[in-house]
Amino acid sequence: MAKQIYVNLPVKDLNKTVEFFTKLGFKFNPQFTDEKATCMIIDDNIFVMLLTEEFYKSFTKKEIPDTFKTSGVIIAISAESREKVDELISKAEGAGGTVTSRIDDMDWMYNRGFQDINGHLWEVAYMDMEALKRYEEANKEKEKIH
Repeated sequence: MAKQIYVNLPVKDLNKTVEFFTKLGFKFNPQFTDEKATCMIIDDNIFVMLLTEEFYKSFTKKEIPDTFKTSGVIIAISAESREKVDELISKAEGAGGTVTSRIDDMDWMYNRGFQDINGHLWEVAYMDMEALKRYEEANKEKEKIH
């Protein structure tokens, strides 16, 4: 069986959070959904458990940080193209999220970020592996010259 990853995030209002991420195009697993939590599907083996703050507190004795003031994690996900990065950022902003980072375009990687309605930070990136190979080869040639 392939390994899976489950990221657990506390949310203030589960219904509003589900509505936000639905507008971004994400789906949810009803098998792991109730009034306390839902399982957002990122990919076949990658999931985000959105937990009400009260339920989240049952997993830890630590305080839940105010994610609008502090940051402990940035969730990064890939996209199939530069256009898909822009599309997801646009959807996030239209659904009530906030664009948090400028466009970072390194030719081989295109990256942007947003803050969701709970203050959690997300990065969306497209990586062109062929362009990365060309970039690495060009740097090797530069090293030979110097």
